[in-house]
Order: sequence, then C-alpha cells, then structure tokens
Amino acid sequence: MTSNSETEINSKSQLVDYFEKGNKPLEQWGIGTEHEKFLYRKDNLQRLGHDTIPGIAQVMRHMQKNGWQSITENGSIIALKKDGASITIEPGGQFELSGKNFGNIHQTYQETQKHFEDLSKICKEVGAITLALGFDPIQPRCNMPWMPKERYSIMKAYMPQKGNLGLDMMTRTATIQVNLDYQSENDMVKKMRVAQSLQGVATALFANSPFTEGKPNGYLSYRAKVWDDTDPDRCGFLPFLFDQDFGFERWTDYLLDVPMYFILRDGKYFDSQKMTFRDFMNGKHQLRPTMEDWETHVSTVFPDIRLKKFIEMRGADASCVSHIAALSAFWVGLLYDQEALDEAYKITRTWSVEDIREIRKQVPTLALNARSGSLVAREIARQMIAISAAGLAKRSKNLKIEDEGKYLAPIVEIAESGITQAEKHLQKFHSEWNGDISKLLQCWPQAEPLR
Repeated sequence: MTSNSETEINSKSQLVDYFEKGNKPLEQWGIGTEHEKFLYRKDNLQRLGHDTIPGIAQVMRHMQKNGWQSITENGSIIALKKDGASITIEPGGQFELSGKNFGNIHQTYQETQKHFEDLSKICKEVGAITLALGFDPIQPRCNMPWMPKERYSIMKAYMPQKGNLGLDMMTRTATIQVNLDYQSENDMVKKMRVAQSLQGVATALFANSPFTEGKPNGYLSYRAKVWDDTDPDRCGFLPFLFDQDFGFERWTDYLLDVPMYFILRDGKYFDSQKMTFRDFMNGKHQLRPTMEDWETHVSTVFPDIRLKKFIEMRGADASCVSHIAALSAFWVGLLYDQEALDEAYKITRTWSVEDIREIRKQVPTLALNARSGSLVAREIARQMIAISAAGLAKRSKNLKIEDEGKYLAPIVEIAESGITQAEKHLQKFHSEWNGDISKLLQCWPQAEPLR
C-alpha cells in the first residue's frame, strides 16, 4: 500500500490540494512555537560542536533521560521527539524546540519555560551556557561547528552561489517562530496579507541582534539583514501576496519556480541539479516527483511568511521565554479573533506595497524608528498591540481561560518606550559592561520564574 507521501505527482492540482487540506475549523486551531538558541562552552565561549565535550550530542543524550527519544542519521543523534514536540539542531548547532500544538498560550508558555529550565540544568552539568539572540554576538563564521546532517552539506555548497551571508544565516542566526492555522482559502489570504504587512514591525519589536564578534555591528536586527542577503529565490518579502489572484494556486506557482536543494529517496540525497520543482514535474530528472518531495520542497523556502498546512510567522529574533510568549500572543490576538483580524486587515490594506517594503528595509537598522510616508513603525506597533490585546481578551473569555493578553507585556513596554532589547544591550555594552561582550552571557536569564 502506498502512503500519501509516496504518491507520485501527476498534476498541479495535487500540489494545490496539499494546502487546501490545511483548512481547519476554528475549534481545531492550535498554536505552535519554534525557538532556537546558541550553546557555548562556559570556559571559553566557543560554540558547542556535535561530538565535542561538552557538545550537542552530549546535551541530547542528557535530554533522553527526560523521556525524549532520539533520531539518528548515519549513526549520529540529530533530533529528539516526545509527545508531539521535537528538538532539532540547525547547521551551526542552534538548539531548537518545535513545540507541541497547543490550544492556548498558557500551555505553550509552560512548555517553553520547562524546556529552558531543563536545558539550563543540563548545560550547568556539562559546562555549557545558553544564549538566545538573533545573531551570534561572539564567534566568527570561521569558528562555526557544522552538524552532521547530509542536507546541510548540500546547502553549505549551494548558499554562496546565491548571496553573501547564506552561511551566516545557517550557522549564526537564531529565531522565534509561531505557527497558526487557517479555516479556508479566504481566511488564509487575509491572514497572510496582514502578516506580511506587519512582519517588519514584528521584526522591529523583537530586534535583538546588535553584536558581531564582540562589537556593535551597526544594526538592531542583524539577523534580518543576514536573511536579506541569503537567497533571493526563496527568502524575503513576497509582494504577490497582495495580488488579486493570490490563493493556494498562486502560492503553488511561486514554489514551483523556486530551485530545489536536493531530492531525498530512502534516506539518501540526490543532486537536484538546481532545477525548479516545475522542471522536476516536467521530467527533467530521472526520478519522478512524489508528494514527499513536495513537502520537503515546501519546507526549504524561507520567506518572511511561509505557508505550509499552517502559516509560519518568521520575522522575530531569538530571545527569552517571555518574548517567545509575547510573539505568540501578538499574532494570536491579531489573527485568531475575527474582529481583530478584520480591523487589522482594514487598516493594512490601505498601505502601499512600496511603503510596507520601505519600512521592512529600514527595520534592521532603525527598528521602531523606521518610517515611510505616513507610516511609522512604532505607531503601527502600538496600534496593533492594542488590537491584539482586545482580540486576546475576547478569545480568552470565549475559551473560559485567564486572559492571554498578559503575555504582551514585554512588547507593550518596548512599543511605549521605543527602546528595543537590542538598544538596551547596546546601552549596557557601552556603560556597565565596559565593552566586554561576555557580560551579556553572564546576565542572560538561563530560565525565568513561571508566571
């Protein structure tokens, strides 16, 4: 019997249907968070390698004592899974929790807090330390470890052909992401447009990567800058989301014309010869495409907003537990309450694509001071946080749970003051840290008290 993933692709309609099958009724909507952090040796602040002591594999083996099951590739432990959640490693060893799909933010907050507590305890035992910023503030690219995953070797060779900072993206960036559901094509379109319109503002609110190799780098979100110089074929701003014909089929057409990284068969990687998925479907390779190939390809494009069978918000720098919860709260309040979504859509649809792009372009250096025409990032942030808070209040009442709006507190403070985490770090760097970046790790919260 052939599984759905092994089904051979014979028509584009199968690919469009893939996204159509993501439609879920409101009562099945969930909240999934993904968050990365860097792990360093405590004694010399070198990033952990895979098989070093201390090392990534060692940390993962300790995680297994807490009930996590290992996933290996060619004999190396590369991931863990437990109760619908997974822990994976990015190319440079960035440690990522892809959380369970929960019904409310209280649950995802508790999961995140437990993860940070467990990881902090293990790191203390093995002589390591964690740090969650958008860009590695200490180590140069030449010192980056590479994890033993075959796909990363392929991507490592591919990246320099497309942009100047692709290898930095792979090894020195870290992010927070929240994944949310849609109930229909129209609902997806509205959410994707609002999310793309506001992604620059979200990046500004969560700007947290002002250092490179121990010094200020001239940016507040250097991670955002890096992504813009990675691969124009598969990254960045997507203006076609605002076209009248945007929907599942238009998204499929976009993906069909993005070059593939590789083709996976029975655990082995084959050269895709830089062909697009459309070429693959048209017989340009000896292998025939399957739905598993499509699912893999869908996950190897990296725009600001990514559509799978859910919507991924990809614009925030990595940070601590409270900011991870704040990102979820911001987007859940805007997109999961119909009145809030309608209000946000009504406001953002009046903006020109040029103004949205210009603010996004300025955000890496200016954060909340970015502006274009009559649009000012900080004013937008305050307005949208207020809409989100109202949406969360109504949602919490409907679900009969404590108001999830409390998780917005960190970004309410940032929007009101106009001062991002990055700017706070820079102020300390030039004053109490006396230019010593190691003080950042000393004061970073390894875990936070439960709310």
